[in-house]
Amino acid sequence: MAQDDNTGGSLNSLMEATRVRSQFSGHRGSLGAAGYIDPNDQDINADFLGRRNDTLSISPPPEGFGDVRIGAAWDNQTQPDTSFLGKLFKKSKPVDIDLDLGILYELKDGSRGAVQAFGDLMGHYNEPPYLSLSGDERTGDAEGDDEYAHLNGKHWPDFKRILVYVYIYQGALDWAMVRPQIHIRVPGQKPMIVTLSSHHKGLGLCAIAGIENIRDGMVVTNYTEYFPGHAEMDRAFGFGIEWEEGFKSA
Repeated sequence: MAQDDNTGGSLNSLMEATRVRSQFSGHRGSLGAAGYIDPNDQDINADFLGRRNDTLSISPPPEGFGDVRIGAAWDNQTQPDTSFLGKLFKKSKPVDIDLDLGILYELKDGSRGAVQAFGDLMGHYNEPPYLSLSGDERTGDAEGDDEYAHLNGKHWPDFKRILVYVYIYQGALDWAMVRPQIHIRVPGQKPMIVTLSSHHKGLGLCAIAGIENIRDGMVVTNYTEYFPGHAEMDRAFGFGIEWEEGFKSA
């Protein structure tokens, strides 16, 4: 399908996504990220994919995968409070950055699309695309992932692949200040935590992880690749979705 080759248009699309997303969520930034898991914590029983091109394979269980949860968490850093009282008392405040989770999907029947909050593309769990987005956690303080999607593992054999990405819709485009993670929780398996292998400034979208269907098993890959917008990411991974300003049409 036709794709947008205009970088400026893609940047405008990302800006429009910001506006629409803010209206959808009804809040102005996250206060924290209780779901963030420190990769240096030796007590965490999880598999970490911390370098680009790291992969992990999971064989399909006889009964299927069940409910697979794909979550995004991040670690908001603090910065000096530059207000008069902040300087006087040497206070700090959370960095005003917030993220959104999105997933591109391709099914074996050739259907492709996106599940993401802007455009209200929340997906469906029991019918195609067998993905359902939670929306936004609103505050970032609750336990667990800040945003997540449920994948209906019973229908994993219908999938060809998915691409999991996050984009900054509020605040400075500095990924080192939020350190996002993708959490993939498959029943009966240790959680898989995909972390950024590098940080970038100035590009507002990061394709973090891919999951491919290989003989009905799952192969998870760390991508850590940055883009100015959705259309550029789409071209790089070949989903063939037509992106318009502020909206998506497949």
